[in-house]
Amino acid sequence: MGRDKNPIAVVTGASSGIGAATAKALAREGWRVVLVARRAERLEELAASIAEAGGEARAEALDAADGTAVMALAERIRTEWGVPSLLVNSAGAGTWRFLEETSVGEVVEMMGAPYLAAANTCRAFMEDMLAARKGLFIHVGSPASVVPWPGATAYIGSRWALRGLHEALCQDLRGTGVHSSLVYFGEVSSEYFEANPGTHEHIPRLAAPIPVSTPERCAEVLLGVVRRPRRVVFYPFALRLMAWCAAIAPAPTRWLAARTGRRH
Repeated sequence: MGRDKNPIAVVTGASSGIGAATAKALAREGWRVVLVARRAERLEELAASIAEAGGEARAEALDAADGTAVMALAERIRTEWGVPSLLVNSAGAGTWRFLEETSVGEVVEMMGAPYLAAANTCRAFMEDMLAARKGLFIHVGSPASVVPWPGATAYIGSRWALRGLHEALCQDLRGTGVHSSLVYFGEVSSEYFEANPGTHEHIPRLAAPIPVSTPERCAEVLLGVVRRPRRVVFYPFALRLMAWCAAIAPAPTRWLAARTGRRH
C-alpha cells in the first residue's frame, strides 16, 4: 500500500497488548499515530515513550464504543492533523462465561469492544478515506469467530459481529481504493488473561498446538498487512491449519472444540 509522507494511523485499544506494540511499530516506520483507549495515563505514557524514540503520537482517551465521542475525535484529527489512511481496530474486552453466568452489563460491554468500537471508528473516518480513494481498516479478530468453543458466549458473539463488519465492508468497498483486512491471532502473551481471571483455563485443548505469540510479533504481522493488504490473515501457521480444518470439515472441528472446551 502506498504511503504519504508522515501518514496518519489511528490505533484503538492502544493502552496495552497488540494495540500498544502496533502503535510503537508504526511510529518507528514514520507514521503519526493517534492512540485511542479508555486509560488516559497509559496512553500518555505510551505517547511520551514514542516521542522519546523520535516518533510522533497523540493520546486520545475515550471509549470507542461511544459513537458521539468518536465522531468528535475524528473532527479533531481531521482539523489538527489531517485525514488518516490507516485504522487499526485492536480494542477488545470480555471474560469467557456461559450466557447464564454473564450479566446484561457484561454483554453490552463485550459488544462495545470490539464490535461497536470498530464500527464507530470506521464510520467516523469512512467518508474521508472514500474521498481520498485510499485507506486501510485492519481488524484484530479472534479464532472464536472461526471455531466457537463452549463457555464464552457473549465474547464469541462479539467476535462474530466484528467478522460480520469486516465481511460487509469488503463488499461495500469494492473498487473504492479503501480496503478492509481481518487478522486472526492465536493466544497472545498480553495482559488480557490477567485482566480476565479464570479465562485462560477455558481455552479448548484443540488449540494446544498453536504457539503463543508476543504483542511485538503480532505488531510485525500487522505491519506486513499494512504493506500488503489482504482480506484475511491467520497467524501463526498452526492457527491457519486449524482454520483450514474448520473450512473443509466444520462439523468434526466444532465437535472437537466442544469436547476439549469448558463444560457446565
